[in-house]
Amino acid sequence: MRALLSVSDREGIVELARGLTDAGIECFATDGTRSHLAESGIEGIRPVSELTETDEILGGRVKTLHPSIFAGLLARRDRPDHLAELAEHGVEQIDVVVVNLYPFARTVRDPATKLDEALEQIDIGGVALLRAAAKNFPGVAAVSSPTQYASVLRDIKTRGQVSPETRQKLAADAFALTAAYDGQVASFLNVQAGTVFPSRMSLVVEKKADLRYGENPHQLGAFYTDPAHAGGSISSAWDADLGTPRMA
Repeated sequence: MRALLSVSDREGIVELARGLTDAGIECFATDGTRSHLAESGIEGIRPVSELTETDEILGGRVKTLHPSIFAGLLARRDRPDHLAELAEHGVEQIDVVVVNLYPFARTVRDPATKLDEALEQIDIGGVALLRAAAKNFPGVAAVSSPTQYASVLRDIKTRGQVSPETRQKLAADAFALTAAYDGQVASFLNVQAGTVFPSRMSLVVEKKADLRYGENPHQLGAFYTDPAHAGGSISSAWDADLGTPRMA
C-alpha cells in the first residue's frame, strides 16, 4: 500500500505517519509535510518528486498536480485495462491520501486580510487530491481531517486496510469539505466584488456538537456555526469554555 501526505494542519500527522509506516505502508509527502515529519523523527518518508519526477515549482504552488499522481488515484482496481495502463506508464497505485486544506476561512475572518493574502490561501492541489481520491473511494481512502486519523489507523491495524465502509464515509466528508471550501471562497470574492445578489449562493456551516435533543425531546438535534463569521454572535459563544452543560 502507498499513502500520500500533504497537510497544512500538523495536528496528529506524526502519529498517523508513524502508524502508517509501522504497518508497512510506503509513504510519500510534499516538502513541508516531509520536513516536519523528519524533524519529528519519522524516517523513510519519500518525497513526492519521486512520483512525479519533478520538483515543486512556483514557490510550492504546483506540488502534486501531475498525471503520475492522479492516475495512481483514479485508476479503478477492478478494471484490468486501467491497471495495464498504469503498468505501461510505470505509475503506482496510491491507496490513501491524507490532505487538509489551507485555512481560507480562518484567514478571511480577519477583516484586515488583503485580497492577495486571501488568494494565497485558496488551496488547489489539496482540493483536487481529495476529490480524486473520494471519487475512487472503492479503492482509495480520502482522509481530510485529523479527527479521522484514529479510525483509519484502527482499520489498518485490525483489517490490513481502510474498510470499504470507512472509505465511503471519508469520501462523503471529503466532498462536503471541498464544497464548503469553494463556497467560502466564492462568498469572499462576491463580497470583495460588491456583488449583493450573486447568481448562486452556498450556506457553509460546520457542526460543533450534538444536542441533547431537537425542538422536542423525541427529536435529534445538532448545533452548527459559520466558520467565516467575524465578530460576536450567539453561535460563536460556543467556542468559549463556559462550563455549561450540553444544550438542547
